[in-house]
Amino acid sequence: MNNRFDKQRELADELIQIIPLKAEHFESLYQVASDPLIWEQHPNSDRYRRDVFESFFEGALASQGAYLILSKETGEVIGSSRYYDLEEAQVAIGFTFIGRAFWGGMYNSALKKLMITHAFGYLDAVIFHVGSQNLRSQKAVAKLGAKKIAEQEVSPVKLNYIYQLTKPDWISR
Repeated sequence: MNNRFDKQRELADELIQIIPLKAEHFESLYQVASDPLIWEQHPNSDRYRRDVFESFFEGALASQGAYLILSKETGEVIGSSRYYDLEEAQVAIGFTFIGRAFWGGMYNSALKKLMITHAFGYLDAVIFHVGSQNLRSQKAVAKLGAKKIAEQEVSPVKLNYIYQLTKPDWISR
């Protein structure tokens, strides 16, 4: 395992700041996550329910790689993302959600650029697991230059596509 890579280093640009997720962030993050439309294309489309989100949030804390995303201008909670499945030369980025007020702008792109750039300071590849029905996320990772490399059945009725972005592809964009 790559011990030098810090999965919870605070990162920021002119638009957003991402900080390590903590237990006290639950209520403010749930306010964002409680919108059913955020989850409509997601394999876990009921994550807007408090009991389901509590389990998701506990998993995020346990991962020790989860972030709270904040608007740099207002300090408002925008959403969350995390690093997971850290291996010697790669890490996955995912479990990302952003409030609808921040869709269609530069927020998701800014988030991914911060996380990818940080990862490529230590690793050679980034992986994204995207639900087969989640067209929004598939388009977003493709825009970053990630290429679909595999499909993975996560349950009898759920299929994920696995995308990979390598350091040379990121640098050459």
